[in-house]
Amino acid sequence: MTGRSAPAVLPPSLRGWLGPIAALAALMVVVLGVLYADDSKPGRVDARISAALDGAGPPWRHVALALDFLGEPVGAATLVVALVTGCLLLRRPRAAVLLVAGVGMTVGTATLLKSLVGRTIHDGNLSYPSGHTAFLTALALVVALPATGRLGLGRTAGTLLVLAAALVAGAAMGWAQVALGAHYPTDVLGGWCTALAVIPATAWLVDRMADRPVDRMADAGQRERR
Repeated sequence: MTGRSAPAVLPPSLRGWLGPIAALAALMVVVLGVLYADDSKPGRVDARISAALDGAGPPWRHVALALDFLGEPVGAATLVVALVTGCLLLRRPRAAVLLVAGVGMTVGTATLLKSLVGRTIHDGNLSYPSGHTAFLTALALVVALPATGRLGLGRTAGTLLVLAAALVAGAAMGWAQVALGAHYPTDVLGGWCTALAVIPATAWLVDRMADRPVDRMADAGQRERR
């Protein structure tokens, strides 16, 4: 028993490692944003990767379109509602709050960065960072973080699980975005890093806000006993 009102969504064992990882991810977002600010062409790496993935035919194009739908408003809302419902049924209110707040903060950050960076693709469509990639990566992180605590994994195993979930989700959606020609590969990397920077910070904030009433009650009880 921890004395907390509910299990933490950011397991204490992971805080020491996810903090620096989130900081590095944020730095990568900034560096890429500066490099491709107001740009409208792919870089050398973008061109090579895009050429390798371009022109995905059936059935791979259908797979890419299905993944892309998950990042569209209807698909994204369906996923979030389903997962929030699952959290509430499992009596994990903090996880439900993290789902809504974390995904919302990630998508909002990606949208703001698009306007600030101004990188475009296909007739002026803002592209950096990829919001679809940021969304699905954030969703994977939000699911993996509480699962790590629930499974009682240690620092190394827990961090590997969280990063693996983020990598799989980000790679899947990133492939779809590049294969469909919706984003440059560096847009995808920026979206992945955006989620990796925002979700741990949001999870820490959710835990801190949820623990405050419990901490106050504990302090009050100690003062009364004195």
